[in-house]
Amino acid sequence: MFVDKVKVYVKGGDGGNGMVAYRREKYVPDGGPAGGDGGRGASVVFEVEEGLRTLMDFRYNRHFKASKGENGRSKSMHGKNAQDMIVKVPPGTTVIDDKTGQVLADLTEHGQKATIAKGGRGGRGNIRFATPANPAPEIAENGEPGIEREVTVELKVLADVGLVGFPSVGKSTLLSVVSAAKPKIADYHFTTITPNLGVVETDDQRSFVMADLPGLIEGAHEGIGLGHQFLRHIERTRVIVHVIDMSALEGRDPYEDYVKINDELKQYNLRLLERPQLIVANKMDMPEAEENLRIFKGKLTDDAPIFPISAFTKQGVRELLLAVADKIEETPEFPLYEETEEARVVYKHEKKEEPFIITRADDGVFELAGAELERLFKMTDFSRDESVKRFARQMRGMGVDQALRTKGAKDGDLVRIMKFEFEFIE
Repeated sequence: MFVDKVKVYVKGGDGGNGMVAYRREKYVPDGGPAGGDGGRGASVVFEVEEGLRTLMDFRYNRHFKASKGENGRSKSMHGKNAQDMIVKVPPGTTVIDDKTGQVLADLTEHGQKATIAKGGRGGRGNIRFATPANPAPEIAENGEPGIEREVTVELKVLADVGLVGFPSVGKSTLLSVVSAAKPKIADYHFTTITPNLGVVETDDQRSFVMADLPGLIEGAHEGIGLGHQFLRHIERTRVIVHVIDMSALEGRDPYEDYVKINDELKQYNLRLLERPQLIVANKMDMPEAEENLRIFKGKLTDDAPIFPISAFTKQGVRELLLAVADKIEETPEFPLYEETEEARVVYKHEKKEEPFIITRADDGVFELAGAELERLFKMTDFSRDESVKRFARQMRGMGVDQALRTKGAKDGDLVRIMKFEFEFIE
């Protein structure tokens, strides 16, 4: 089975907790703090492995949770950083954040890496909080939580040439004739279901990768039929070879087929039409083909070159492959996602995310939420009074106390952060 799109949960490792410790040597009076920092949590890193061809491994494992950093130790020793979790993916993999729709990585070359979920930094030990006013602090931070997110992993076939056309026009037959690929070939309308790849070598020892892509039908850009599944794969191809059944045995008009397929490409993404197209007039060994080709040429308004061939008898195939190889050499790769020009700096007004949000629960408790506040909360060691006081100061500095008063909080009211409850004290 060809797996080309899958949803995955990734989580970076939490940082290790900092430690509260003191020097205990016999001859060091008032030794001072000696609690080390926690180690960094591991990140989830996707790396391209050239030998992989599908996302089949993700079918059985969709949870990737990296390991936690080691806790800090006494004698000012730092905890060990956790080793990053490396997840191998095939070339042509795109990773998209489900929540924001942002493209996190577009991985195309062997060995290319991208951090998908960053590990949290280690919490600071009490040696970090020593000041002249407080030379022996009882404060240490817990490790920062690692990033967690749901992502969609998509595979877009990496091929130099993509064969497009209606079902049963002879794309699979052509691929089987020019390469060692063995696609299933039969006279059926529901067409190739997965992309078939083949390496093609021309007479003059040039080679390229050709993909017989799942066939298009009208409405594919709206997701009808295989729709986007097909169109996703064509985004990466540099040259489009448009195969048309010139025999018109199935009662379809060759020129109408040509227009409809190009319209689907245009509707999906206008930039697909920037790729050079070669028109292949297939099944020229059939009786009506010559006349149909003459009519087709009369209607054609584009300047795309036409190659009359018969994939069945191999007539004209050699000339087609040489022309395709020439076209690939003169066609640059198309960037899939727009690169931002370094010369131009665009300043966008981005609304800063609120550090906290206050709501009132059904039971009357004031509920606090927000990524920044929750991060500080998770990094606070509530078993130590000094850490609790520090967290209270941090909340006051963020404006939480004032915001609660504005919302009507009175002395003794309950305030909830995640699953923990506190009393609001004036």
